[in-house]
Amino acid sequence: MPTIAFTLIGHNEAEQLPRCLEAVRWADELIYVDCGSTDGSYEVARRYTERVFRRPNLKNLNVNKAYGIQQATTDWVFYLDPDEVITEALAQEIRAVIAGDPPQNAFRLPRRNYFFGSWLRYGGQYPDTQLRLFRRGKAWFPCKHVHEKLEVEGQVGTLREAMHHFTNPTPAEAFHKLDFYSTFNAELWAREGRRPSLSMAVRWLAWKPTVRFLRRYLLKGGFRDGWPGVAVAVLDGMELQMRFLKFAFLAQHPEALPPEAPPEEAPTEPPTRTAEGS
Repeated sequence: MPTIAFTLIGHNEAEQLPRCLEAVRWADELIYVDCGSTDGSYEVARRYTERVFRRPNLKNLNVNKAYGIQQATTDWVFYLDPDEVITEALAQEIRAVIAGDPPQNAFRLPRRNYFFGSWLRYGGQYPDTQLRLFRRGKAWFPCKHVHEKLEVEGQVGTLREAMHHFTNPTPAEAFHKLDFYSTFNAELWAREGRRPSLSMAVRWLAWKPTVRFLRRYLLKGGFRDGWPGVAVAVLDGMELQMRFLKFAFLAQHPEALPPEAPPEEAPTEPPTRTAEGS
């Protein structure tokens, strides 16, 4: 029977980890990379697995994701976030698929996003397809951007069952993530040598947020999800505005740009291959 590992990283995820890890206790390996937590996440994870590692809390999350994946020794790997849950139906499908020795080297699957406790069915929030299951050594993170996806060598298939994603259970958590991602993207722009301009300000402060809100809320039916649908559409546009404002500040105050993580923090990228993105 082929073996499978679930790998996770987390920073201050003590409340989310029990629900996540309990659902995958059946796996051959559970690997958790704790990224500078101060809330006891490390100790919580140790209740479920001995394979718990400590790493710096890097802004490019994919560096630590890649580190966790490198610790796996199984035939298959599934990357999971602490706020995600594998349902029993999905667990059965995963076991059946890998037992059949499929020709594909990786699999996508749908994800149900729960925002403020409500499942978002519209506004482009479902099926929110994710590429997470792959043969060990056949997929990797390039570790260049926080929003990048796994790159895969070979064919990619699709699973039918969805995993559950309990993102932003409170407004405070939503604004915390908004601050994190807008800061990361603003710093990325600054390091690329971009310069703010009036046209760029209009585009990122007014045009793009408005278009994104209208597309998610009206064209994609986000209004059908009630007030959580409104909140998601508004916050989506706000990230663009906050990104530009932080970028403009960094352009005026380059001394505020933090140094990049030293190269040794990032795992070595795989050898050159012909890759198929997700």
